[in-house]
Amino acid sequence: MDISNVAPSLRTATQKSPKVNIENRFLRRFAASASALLPGKRVEGVERRLLRHGGVKLRVYVPANPSGAGLLWIHGGGLVLGAAAMDDTLCGETARQTGVTIVSVDYRLAPRHPFPAAIDDCHTGWQWLRSNLGALGLDAGRLAIGGQSAGGGLAASLVQRVHDDGDAVAAQWLFCPMLDDRVAADRGRDEVDHFIWNNRSNLVGWSSYLGDAMGSADLAPYAAAARREELSGFPPTWIYTSDIELFYDEDIDYAQRLEAAGVDTTIDIVSGAPHGFEAWAPGSDLALELVARARGWLGARLAEHA
Repeated sequence: MDISNVAPSLRTATQKSPKVNIENRFLRRFAASASALLPGKRVEGVERRLLRHGGVKLRVYVPANPSGAGLLWIHGGGLVLGAAAMDDTLCGETARQTGVTIVSVDYRLAPRHPFPAAIDDCHTGWQWLRSNLGALGLDAGRLAIGGQSAGGGLAASLVQRVHDDGDAVAAQWLFCPMLDDRVAADRGRDEVDHFIWNNRSNLVGWSSYLGDAMGSADLAPYAAAARREELSGFPPTWIYTSDIELFYDEDIDYAQRLEAAGVDTTIDIVSGAPHGFEAWAPGSDLALELVARARGWLGARLAEHA
């Protein structure tokens, strides 16, 4: 992809963004191991607690003035990289600005831990959040699920799972979600070398997670959120994507199908932004504006009398 397709304010950051060749097994393993060593960061005015539940590491962000609403957050990394610590600033500042108490899940990574390990870990985090409503001072009717990239896809799948379980979810908050394994299976998508995350990397991520089942006609429930056909009754949804990223088509399709099913859906399209730019160029005007819109939507949806 030509750099001229990128918004001018993001071109320098795009060219300087770190590149990990996850097609190389050794480099992928090294990057995944390094993810676990991320130190994290505390945000003033927010208490950060680290704990384990059911073998899953959780990070809990409690604002000084909690609103009584909660969010389960799931980090990105293509299902093979990343750690909850890398979202400390996003989660901490979101908690501080919205008053929402946030629980972030450090789920197990593929290929060492293939499906359903990650979604099971996220479900464990959700169960911990629901079982600690009293201790955290949270309202069971004001809980959201969200995530970014692979975490956004896991969040969408988790919403499906807990919806089927009969749990109430007040909102889903999806940042450039990775939703459809069939995109990775389409080798024609390799022709465009998308910045940050291209379809060759996408193939590594999905195949590491799903193995030989990737792209198959019959996939297990909650393995890839886009596979689900029945979407009625789902919570209000905010979903952002960019018009130059690999996930644009699948994100728009999922959002439109939610709308067609009667779900209150807000689609936020950022023009000229490579995948996940709000994470690696957080100080850019486009990122600051996007995150402000996202937090405004979340706060309004989880307000006490929403």
